[in-house]
Amino acid sequence: MATTSVFFAGVGGQGIVLGSKILANTAFSAGCMVKECELHGMAQRGGSVVSHVRFGEEAHSPLIPQGSADFLVVMEELEGLRYTCYLKPGATVVLNTKKIIPSTVTEGNASYPDDVPLLFKNMGYRVVSIDAAEIAKQLGNPKGENIVLIGALSAMLNFDENIWTDIIRQSVPQKTIEQNLDSFRRGREFALSMLS
Repeated sequence: MATTSVFFAGVGGQGIVLGSKILANTAFSAGCMVKECELHGMAQRGGSVVSHVRFGEEAHSPLIPQGSADFLVVMEELEGLRYTCYLKPGATVVLNTKKIIPSTVTEGNASYPDDVPLLFKNMGYRVVSIDAAEIAKQLGNPKGENIVLIGALSAMLNFDENIWTDIIRQSVPQKTIEQNLDSFRRGREFALSMLS
């Protein structure tokens, strides 16, 4: 198994760290060597948060070199566009269709890009675009957007679904387990329907 590299991007409070830890622990439980690294900006103020996860028979460095990520998991559209330099040609973008408008836009000093999914497609990436916020809200789990995206990502990785669900059970608060499992399954089903 070649090394697989997954880059997570979002803003503080969106669950980037939890999502990347679920992936890392799932890969480890499936028998892979795993390396992980999180980088926090002003996370508590809605600043950029990214995480690198690499796994396979060998994984020597936790940092993904630019131009070599297989997947980009995007919690917020603009944050995803900032990190396209990490993607290899033909990589897959798991995109939450969520916009968090930065102050530079609200103050009129910049504009938010239109149709971010199309921008990714025009760059040659495969895009799985999902309204994770709406799915999580429907399930009564508004903080579960990250788990919806992990579910979508899981549809493209060759790990047993039971390993994913076991790791989620171990990773989230006891009272939210069923909601998070529902969020994971909905994300997985959505991605499978898009990819079939």
